[in-house]
Amino acid sequence: MYSTGWALFLYNVTLIINAPFGRFTPKDQSSIFLVDGVKSWILMELVSPFTFIYTFLTSPLSVQAPPLPSLTEPHAILALCFLIHYTNRALVNPLRTSSRSKAHLIVTLSGVTFNILNGCLMGSYLSSPFARIYLAAGPRSSFYVGLTLWVLGLAGNIWHDEILLDIRRKAKSKGKSKVVHGMEVDGSRARTEHYAIPHGGLYSLISYPNYFCEWIEWFGFALAAAPFPFQLSHLKGFTFALVTSKIFDPQTYTSILKMPAQNFAPDLSPPWIFLLTEIVLMLPRAYRGHQWYHEKFRDSYPQSRKAVIPFIL
Repeated sequence: MYSTGWALFLYNVTLIINAPFGRFTPKDQSSIFLVDGVKSWILMELVSPFTFIYTFLTSPLSVQAPPLPSLTEPHAILALCFLIHYTNRALVNPLRTSSRSKAHLIVTLSGVTFNILNGCLMGSYLSSPFARIYLAAGPRSSFYVGLTLWVLGLAGNIWHDEILLDIRRKAKSKGKSKVVHGMEVDGSRARTEHYAIPHGGLYSLISYPNYFCEWIEWFGFALAAAPFPFQLSHLKGFTFALVTSKIFDPQTYTSILKMPAQNFAPDLSPPWIFLLTEIVLMLPRAYRGHQWYHEKFRDSYPQSRKAVIPFIL
């Protein structure tokens, strides 16, 4: 419950203030609070699979930890999906990146905290009696549809990250450091990352297809791993404007703090909590990054592109 409230709080903050990493790294590179971008990324992402493995094996929600499942069992398949994602995210992608901007220490610490909580929640859930009973109840279309969406989302995430990596590789081979409004800036003054307008795949429609594909990935995972938390009748009358107004309403956070934990979204299981938290934390960055692209490249940037959801947002 409290992690959800914290995510909503960060949504409000990062919608106004840029998270200090990547293209929004502070210009004063001498600050003692700035850390190596690649190393800090690996650190904050690796804690998630480690805590996941620990809680999955110890099964804290069970009276006694069950024996290791075979790889054909649904919860073992989902555990493998989780570990594949974080192997790519924590090791493969950053180690293939030629360079990465420094990050503020607060970003690293926040990432470590989130990933510890997320790894524990997901590992505990998938090894829990509820998850094993639900997943072993028999074949259901939601499991296979969810796995298909997970595969498509992961492939799309890797593909669009590769487009960004290719921009950096080409810039490094040509000795460029940065592009400002289509003009090269001499890198001898200060070392900065190279940015250019990405093209290909869903970049023709949105500025952050890697975020969008990751949401598809985790939506598929949640659909395969847990019951859908909302009845369609409960969603009537919900609009983006209404949800946004609730997020900015202080009463929302007062209610979260005062409400007994067992009464807060009782049907919202960890896979769905993870998906919603990812969206809440990544949406402001996509919005701010979309604005940055327009400010940086002005008329050169495709005006028809949305920020993160094709044709909508």
